[in-house]
Amino acid sequence: MIRGFYQAASGMIAGQRQTEMLGDNLANMHTPGHKSDHGATRTFPNMLIQAMDNGDAGTNGIIGDIPTGVYMQERIPDVRQGDLRETGVETDVALLQGALEPEADTGEPGMLLFAVQDEDGDVQYTRNGNFAVDGQGLLTTGEGHYILGTDGEPLEVENEGFVLESDGEITADSGEYVGQLEVAYAPDPLQLAKTGAGLLQYEGEDLEGLPSAVGDDAYPYELQQQFLERSNVDVGQTMTDMTKAYRQFEANQTVLQAYDQNMQRTVNDIGSIG
Repeated sequence: MIRGFYQAASGMIAGQRQTEMLGDNLANMHTPGHKSDHGATRTFPNMLIQAMDNGDAGTNGIIGDIPTGVYMQERIPDVRQGDLRETGVETDVALLQGALEPEADTGEPGMLLFAVQDEDGDVQYTRNGNFAVDGQGLLTTGEGHYILGTDGEPLEVENEGFVLESDGEITADSGEYVGQLEVAYAPDPLQLAKTGAGLLQYEGEDLEGLPSAVGDDAYPYELQQQFLERSNVDVGQTMTDMTKAYRQFEANQTVLQAYDQNMQRTVNDIGSIG
């Protein structure tokens, strides 16, 4: 009976984490460039049941195995390209990712990203092209993080009248060449951790960060000014998955309550003996 408690409780915890992940997807359905997550649920190793003092040497008293519960192993990002939306805003930039070859290690294609410098001076990454220009004429994210060029330095575009070519080369309103927008390539998106404000932090073994995709024909892309990439969250499917997760949580909750009632009855009956 105690094992039943653990199985039902693990199912409730997995359902809660699944619901939190789906809620995060829905909360970012209007965030430009947001990539939705999918949960991978796994079972704990089964437990082998064997009878003690069994005289049948042929079977060793083996009865069978029973499951010991489930857990949500990981959140897997969906890196598919989102639809593009024209905004007419000069500082909006959409990253249109071309056809990438699957990686040998993962069997899946990687993901292209903008390079960003956070408030600590560290390099992070984003797909959110809803940029702005600060008081110093530097190109930033909506939260004020600097957008980096291929030289690893923030891009000084002077004002919002800059022109961005499809390959990322930027010319200021005055006609002065500014530099080229950096686009990085993540071979394994699972090595990217969400840190908030649409930023992703690389957690791989390469201390130099992600490689640049600029000028490499293996990583085709196109940048479109005055466009934004929509979130790739499928609202209908997400709502369906959330309803399913709620029902699974309620089912495990009902089982847990039944075990609790049986345990209370057992304790009360044993206490009344004699």
